[in-house]
Amino acid sequence: MTLILHSYWRSSAAYRVRIALNLKGVSYQQVTHDLRQGAQSAADYRAVNPQGLVPALEADDVVLTQSPAILEWLEERYADPPLLPQRLADRAVVRAMGAIVACDIHPLNNLRVLKQLRDQFQADGAAEKVWMTGWITSGFEALEGMIHRYGRGFSFGDHPTLADCCLLPQVYNANRFGIDMAPYPGIRAAVAALNSLPAVADAHPDNQPDADR
Repeated sequence: MTLILHSYWRSSAAYRVRIALNLKGVSYQQVTHDLRQGAQSAADYRAVNPQGLVPALEADDVVLTQSPAILEWLEERYADPPLLPQRLADRAVVRAMGAIVACDIHPLNNLRVLKQLRDQFQADGAAEKVWMTGWITSGFEALEGMIHRYGRGFSFGDHPTLADCCLLPQVYNANRFGIDMAPYPGIRAAVAALNSLPAVADAHPDNQPDADR
């Protein structure tokens, strides 16, 4: 099976998928789309993903979209190493941690929303920063408490999970926009553990073929 990941180097949703692919040791090809230039809206890409968003993952006769669904597919298709715990309740906790990022933080801070704030509400850079900081910090406060309860080096337990696949890209975004990470020692520790893994380091935006040089 040849996997093709449609991506953009700084897309946090695509970053999640790269982390999971690399942790599982699954090879893939990348096709990149510059979101700043609107390449995701081109007709040829809309034929692949009608929503016109990245990531999309081509796998033989199917195109998978939406990063949480892609992560779940990878977990089921490539079971080793697992990115979900064995216990049913623990799996639900990991999914909830990932959802704090993928459902509550990221959708309100992605490029489409920021563009809407600028175009429709005349938000300047300072207003954008206030907007982003509010949503990121509220989510990080919840995650910090959960990591304190469930983490043993990583977000949950002592090895990476799908929660980490979501957390690390969101911290990358937070750092880009100057969010103070000092109040979140648990998150910072999990991020340090993740970044020490070569597979995760290879997924970093700066290491992608379309990254700004």
